[in-house]
Amino acid sequence: MPKIKTYKAAAKRFKYSGSGKLMRTQGGGKGAGHLRRRRSKRRKRQLGEMTEVTVKGEIKRVQKLAPYL
Repeated sequence: MPKIKTYKAAAKRFKYSGSGKLMRTQGGGKGAGHLRRRRSKRRKRQLGEMTEVTVKGEIKRVQKLAPYL
């Protein structure tokens, strides 16, 4: 059986944590985008962190898009 191709855009946006949770990047581009002046330092710092994906359907969808994460 042939290998499944990974959807590269999904592979770049998601990672697994050490404990096995699926983590995602946040929108807003790490707070370094062209509208960064109106954001607080705290908000820009938070945008750089990854957050956990909690919805079961979303986790399933990402696993199909990037099976070898």
